Amino acid sequence: MNRGADIAGVILAGGLARRMGGGDKATGQIAGQSMFDRVKSRLASQVGAMALNANGDPARFAHLGLPVISDSISDYPGPLAGVLAGMDWAAGEGATHILTVAADTPFFPKNLCDCLYAGIRGETPIALAATPDPKRGMSRHPTFGLWPVALADDLRAALKNGVRKVVLWTDRHGAATVPFSNEPFDPFFNVNTPDDMAVAEALAGEHGL
Repeated sequence: MNRGADIAGVILAGGLARRMGGGDKATGQIAGQSMFDRVKSRLASQVGAMALNANGDPARFAHLGLPVISDSISDYPGPLAGVLAGMDWAAGEGATHILTVAADTPFFPKNLCDCLYAGIRGETPIALAATPDPKRGMSRHPTFGLWPVALADDLRAALKNGVRKVVLWTDRHGAATVPFSNEPFDPFFNVNTPDDMAVAEALAGEHGL
């Protein structure tokens, strides 16, 4: 696998941002830079082509310079719909895999793709990121994954049959769990509330992000 041409990046921004009062929460500024721009920059160094999965009027994302792909499954069924949209788009780009990241997670690892790629084996075609959790052991971050485009039809059928939780589908395929360190902070910290924005601002200042 050529990790440049064969892996396309998909930023998942299809949620409703209810805890942020609706709208596109990733437009929020952290140390003078929007979350969208931060996520786009980190992803661009790890993949070939990139797209944004978002619903509604795509014109509001014109400044990003990315193709905008909407869910093909109606009623906001969750991240798996974004993964499917990404797979369908990436197939047209000639990619064999997609790397997905969440639009509200501005500090995800810069070696995410390399680490997830190393976790893939013949019997584990999907790899998901995880960090240690004192209560649950390894806590998976299912919006951060490396997914083969070849599973698009399988995922489409699962969504049409009502599957919504990411790990219910990935566990069927023996997905690998790839651990990442949560020191000095959890790189998968995501912004859901205005208070989270303040935390992100502090992290950016403290760690020069």
